[in-house]
Amino acid sequence: MHLERLTHILEVVGQKGMATVAEICAHSDLPKPSAYRLVQDLVGAGLLEPVGRGQFTIGARLRRITQSNQSDEALLEVIAPALKQAAAIHGTAFFLSRMRGKSVEIIHVETPETGVSYLHPGLGKRPLHACSCSKAVAAFAPDGFLTRDLAGQLRAYTEHTLTSVKDLEVELANIRARGFAECVEEIERGMCSVAAPLAPNGPGATMSIGATGSVRVFTPAFRAKIGPQIAWIAHGLATDLGWNAPTATGKTG
Repeated sequence: MHLERLTHILEVVGQKGMATVAEICAHSDLPKPSAYRLVQDLVGAGLLEPVGRGQFTIGARLRRITQSNQSDEALLEVIAPALKQAAAIHGTAFFLSRMRGKSVEIIHVETPETGVSYLHPGLGKRPLHACSCSKAVAAFAPDGFLTRDLAGQLRAYTEHTLTSVKDLEVELANIRARGFAECVEEIERGMCSVAAPLAPNGPGATMSIGATGSVRVFTPAFRAKIGPQIAWIAHGLATDLGWNAPTATGKTG
């Protein structure tokens, strides 16, 4: 019964585009207090979002779920060739990550085919505070969505890992300012990575692309050079995907 009520609210809002609690009540048998409580539950889950003057519309999370062109397979048709080209140019592994629920995971990796030494980042979930792919997404998540519940939960993987939420929030602000994230031995000694979100908002803000390598290769000068280049690749991919792309000034190669 509870699920049926939630579904009915989503149907009303989805069909109207925007709806108030009063309008939801008019199209259902819900009393106003119950409708208001259920709407707030849906807002908290990201399935609805307020748009002013007491109106609500379908939330970003539900749009991500229902838009089939954002499946892993569809995204990789566009993104994988660009990562493959970047891996060949820079001689290092490039990856694609995306947010699933409240975690970020690497879902695809392209490696160079030149026989040079490189580090493969592997696939799967990454900690939100200790990997460039996660921090690039967390930096653009709305209202601290990915960081507000992390107090006391930031595990130290190395002596370089950020374990304070306050320090992490400062780091995320710096990422927003420069357009890309860095991870310097924060999750594994000797390993570095640089990543940028596909866009600063919309579906692109839930995904990042990046490159990884050893501290010997990923020197401060190299990271300062490749960071804007990764942001530039992200800019092009976001444009190809029809998203609101970030401004970037770097170039590939």
